[in-house]
Amino acid sequence: MRLPSAPRPAAAAVLGCLSFLLIGWSGLLVASLIRQIEAAFGQTDAGMGLYFFVNAAAYGAGVLGGTELTHRLGRRPVLAGGVALAVIGLIVLATAPAWPVFLLAALPFGVGCGALDGAANGLILDLYPSSRGRSLNLLHFFFSAGAFASPFVVGRAVEGGVAWQALLIATAVVSAPIALAFARASMPSGRTAATESGEPRAALLFNPFLVALGLAIAFYVACEIGVSNWLVRFLAAAPLGVATTALTSFWAGLTVGRLVSARIGDRFDHTAFATVASVATALAIGVAVAAPSLELSIAAFSVAGLFCGPIFPLIVAVGGERFPDRSAAVGGYLATAAVVGGITYPPVMGLLSVTVGLPAAMLGTAMLALACGAVLLLVGRPRRRLAGGAETVT
Repeated sequence: MRLPSAPRPAAAAVLGCLSFLLIGWSGLLVASLIRQIEAAFGQTDAGMGLYFFVNAAAYGAGVLGGTELTHRLGRRPVLAGGVALAVIGLIVLATAPAWPVFLLAALPFGVGCGALDGAANGLILDLYPSSRGRSLNLLHFFFSAGAFASPFVVGRAVEGGVAWQALLIATAVVSAPIALAFARASMPSGRTAATESGEPRAALLFNPFLVALGLAIAFYVACEIGVSNWLVRFLAAAPLGVATTALTSFWAGLTVGRLVSARIGDRFDHTAFATVASVATALAIGVAVAAPSLELSIAAFSVAGLFCGPIFPLIVAVGGERFPDRSAAVGGYLATAAVVGGITYPPVMGLLSVTVGLPAAMLGTAMLALACGAVLLLVGRPRRRLAGGAETVT
């Protein structure tokens, strides 16, 4: 996979992609091992929903804290520290003697992954300002590649007799060198003064355009994580190998979607492209839930993943285009909005599973994808200029 060319910061781009590979891989470990973890700690879907909430909340704290630290200290310590925290969290998750410790381990793990998410998005925005759509799709391709490989490897390893804890430890050991490499790599610092381009950072948080993008990305992530976290449980009647293969298929589709978008995404309006992809995702999930056969359901989830692929990176690209000199703030803001989506609906699906049933909860993810498309449709409407120079949507 060729990255967009750059003279000196190429090593930082490669490390950014490796960090997203780590986030994608490790983020699917618990979802792939949900049956084993529930059995090991005597938990129900509601208990796992609580874990997903704690992890998502910690992820959000990592994005927010990482963004602020990037402004003050620069990206290098944030990226290196994020990997280190994720490694510590994985080790504690693997060695937790009881459920409360397992829950607490989600804190360093989530904070570390969240810091990586926000900082790496801003890094790529700074490194490749003239090809943001392609570059961000390539970055997020590595996330989806890690998420694609994780359930496939996990399902077969567990069926082959490998202890689930060993998979977490192995991930931590392999990931640790990335922290050392980040500590030495050359990269744009991302540090800013209290004001940038004459606009206070706080004012950016209430910009209507960015708020709308944040809402769209929150809807999308709630959909994506909802499907990803609960798909193995949704297919509870199928053997573990089949269920994890379905999750692999979803992420395989998502991976292909990002590769295709990386090739053609910059040829189209980014907002329109993401809008169409969101609506198509909603339709595919609806078919997957209502499918009369397991095979059709898995195929429809794969199609949903295909259309999911370009949505997140294209929304970030739209934000980077609107605020080209605020890459660190935009990357962190949208990553935070994504965490809000991850905190809200996916954990609630555990409660819905024990009340109205998981199929109904899964249909909710389709509605969220549709809501994402609706917001993007409004964002992308033509604008007319008022007499005073301000713009408004027509």
